[in-house]
Amino acid sequence: MNGSNGEERVVHEVAIVVPKRVLEKEGNCVEVLVTELKKRGMVVDRVVGLAYEFLEVAAPLETLGNAAAELHIRKPTRLGIDLPFEMQGSEAFFRQPDGLLFSWFERFRCYQHLLYGIVNCGGYDVTLKLDGREFCWAAGESLVRRLESEGVIKQMFPLHDEFKRKELLQTWALNWWNFTNQPTDQIYSYFGAKIGVYFSFLGMYTQWLIFPASLGFIVQMVDFGSLQFLALPSFFVSTILWAALFLQFWKRKNAALLARWQINCLVGPSQGYRFLGMEWSSLPFPKELIKNIGDERSKEKAAYQRYEWFAYRKRFRNDVLVIMSIICLQLPFELAYAHIYEIITSDVVKYILTAIYLLVIQYLTRLGGKVSVKLINREINESVEYRANSLIYKVFGLYFMQTYIGIFYHVLLHRNFMTLRQVLIQRLIISQVFWTLMDGSLPYLKYSYRKYKARTKKKREGGSSTGKIQIASRVEKEYFKPTYSASIGVELEDGLFDDSLELALQFGMIMMFACAFPLAFALAAVSNIMEIRTNALKLLVTLRRPLPRAAATIGAWLNIWQFLVVMSICTNSALLVCLYDQEGKWKIEPGLAAILIMEHVLLLLKFGLSRLVPEEPAWVRASRVKNVTQAQDMYCKQLLRSISGEFTSMTKPEQEQQQDSERR
Repeated sequence: MNGSNGEERVVHEVAIVVPKRVLEKEGNCVEVLVTELKKRGMVVDRVVGLAYEFLEVAAPLETLGNAAAELHIRKPTRLGIDLPFEMQGSEAFFRQPDGLLFSWFERFRCYQHLLYGIVNCGGYDVTLKLDGREFCWAAGESLVRRLESEGVIKQMFPLHDEFKRKELLQTWALNWWNFTNQPTDQIYSYFGAKIGVYFSFLGMYTQWLIFPASLGFIVQMVDFGSLQFLALPSFFVSTILWAALFLQFWKRKNAALLARWQINCLVGPSQGYRFLGMEWSSLPFPKELIKNIGDERSKEKAAYQRYEWFAYRKRFRNDVLVIMSIICLQLPFELAYAHIYEIITSDVVKYILTAIYLLVIQYLTRLGGKVSVKLINREINESVEYRANSLIYKVFGLYFMQTYIGIFYHVLLHRNFMTLRQVLIQRLIISQVFWTLMDGSLPYLKYSYRKYKARTKKKREGGSSTGKIQIASRVEKEYFKPTYSASIGVELEDGLFDDSLELALQFGMIMMFACAFPLAFALAAVSNIMEIRTNALKLLVTLRRPLPRAAATIGAWLNIWQFLVVMSICTNSALLVCLYDQEGKWKIEPGLAAILIMEHVLLLLKFGLSRLVPEEPAWVRASRVKNVTQAQDMYCKQLLRSISGEFTSMTKPEQEQQQDSERR
């Protein structure tokens, strides 16, 4: 289901990969699946490919509405209150920016409910057949899960909507003249809130980079004469204030986006984000804990506190393990590489050493990612997004060490600023070229290789056929495309992990060494303009449509960016000290004292700006307060009517007895 201007049109949004048709139809499991899908109100088209058959599934608005009502999906109404969806009152609910009743995340939830909700309600087992083998579909069992376990359903994946995909290609991916301007509402409607928020963040970050890029270009290229000694400290102070203000104003924009998209999320200090009415009762508490919770509030409070601190303790233990592993294992390795690289004189040996280092570090990083996933699986986290945030913190520590420790070595021990600038230029340019090639070429190579394998296999099965085998169906082309997955922790994260990691490492590079190479901000701005378009093309052309995610913020990455700002205050202060104290005596003279004072003042300003700049606009706050007030008024009126109705339905003796009990 999709459309524009409020018009609903049926679009196939999910594909199911099954074996090709066989002559026998009676009891054939694929035929049974198609019949059951149609009984659930879905529209099914069957497409025969080279090796498999594809079932393109679409759900009309009425079918999706019934599924949403069964799931009790809460949606904002025109009264400002979130209520469980009911198909009969659909006109009372807000529509999405593209005019649809349901967002992509809500539609996909409904599709999952419809597909996995096909169960055997006959009260007896049903025998299913496929290619001469038989298996049993038990009473009360999900048909889709049974077919997945038997290997009949090979894959299920979301399909691109060709109409909207081409529209986004024209207005977004191929529209280079807009630079950082993007159709954020259309991106949200098509890909979901998580990807929409990421590209909104990337666009705002690139726009804000214009100021430090221009200032850095002036500081790098212009000779200020006798005032040259003030240029770098002034640039340092300006970039820190710029970064702190940017992050605060991003929070405001994020709040405005959520209000515009009618997404309500409750943010707690340790609970992450709760969506779709998920409360404490839906969290994974142990059965023993639930049994022990009594009616007394003191016992209930104690049980929750024990559970809370038990979860904190497990997460703290895992974080300590990761930090100690980085310090004891990765830090010596990185320092050894940096030291050997510094003392080697031969360029050929340096290249060989770097190649060996990159191979080893890739293996160690992937190993660290696997260990992090296993540790997270042993933690008690309240949601999938919270587990993903835990993975981000752990893996970023590995990348932080391997990216910056060599640069710290050049700065603090050797004070070689020319080498430092060369390293920064190399890493900024090489990393951009590397990530661009990886984003653009690797998915296309995977897609081409899968098509080649399918064609070769078809030729072998067809004998001496010399004609070129064409792949004409859209769904089969989508099947050959790779998924939008993360390089580490695919169980918890999608491809946004790698894109966000690349952006965070770039931000850390230009901020922590701003005084050494002010021109880095200009390189980052150009790089991000390219990044917006290459990522858009990647999502729309070379990859499958990503699975929607519930999160509507950049999550743990915002805390990481805050951490990088604090680190940049410390590192740039150290750079200024190295530039001022060229003899290496480290004396507390007026210049050094001024740098130390400036560092402390900047730290205070960084945290003070979070109080001066509100995290949400006034209109968002007013709208939220208005909605809460309306909800309270409505619920109070309903409660009063319910109480008065119960009182009037009592007999006169019962009313008198109720009044006497209230007086006592």
